[in-house]
Amino acid sequence: MTTSKYQRILLKFSGEALAGGKGFGIDPTVLEDVCAEIQSAKDLGIELGLVFGGGNIFRGLAASEQGMDRIKADYMGMLATVINALAVQDALESRGLKTKVMSAIQMTDVAEPMIVRHAEEYLRDGYIVIFSAGTGRPFFSTDTGAALRAVEVNADAIIKATKVDGVYDKDPVKYPDARLFKNIDYQTAVEKQLKVMDLTAITLCQNNQLPILVYNMTVKGNLRRLLLGEDIGTLISGGTHD
Repeated sequence: MTTSKYQRILLKFSGEALAGGKGFGIDPTVLEDVCAEIQSAKDLGIELGLVFGGGNIFRGLAASEQGMDRIKADYMGMLATVINALAVQDALESRGLKTKVMSAIQMTDVAEPMIVRHAEEYLRDGYIVIFSAGTGRPFFSTDTGAALRAVEVNADAIIKATKVDGVYDKDPVKYPDARLFKNIDYQTAVEKQLKVMDLTAITLCQNNQLPILVYNMTVKGNLRRLLLGEDIGTLISGGTHD
């Protein structure tokens, strides 16, 4: 077995990662592609936690901006992440992988309650643990939820899947001259408002010296290459930046 440079990671996907070209819902073909990449990481012997956003089903912040009560909207967004978690669980288990879905909101018929000690036990026992429902509280993003879970289970890194090659100084889709950062420190990411994660998530990672790696999930095999130490994407840490 080829050895990864990480023993335990938290992998964060947006909900839109499951939607494909439609932009909403769950595209079965895209779901299979995402799960194939996850399996390639698990095959390296890594202890693996997952967090999926819910934006492909419901965006709480967008709904609140249109007049819905923010707290209700955020809870609806959390429930959307549980739907995605169950879809991913089904797809992974069809591949023969062991999984557990844990929820920050009590719903014991479909997911286990989020208990840190149990999550760590599952990871050690080889389960892929899918953390859902964010932090369980309104006003926090799924990025913050992912950072929190990564810190709680003592992950070596949090890896964020995106549709571009890493962190740029501006939107590379809109600006062809956008500059890609290979290494950047937490404070610079905040000061330049690079929108990798929200401020709460980055601060949580910074306070716990948890590295953030950002990579392009649309390139097949990129996750495995990243985990094997190839110079892919952007590393956000306490070190120097370029």
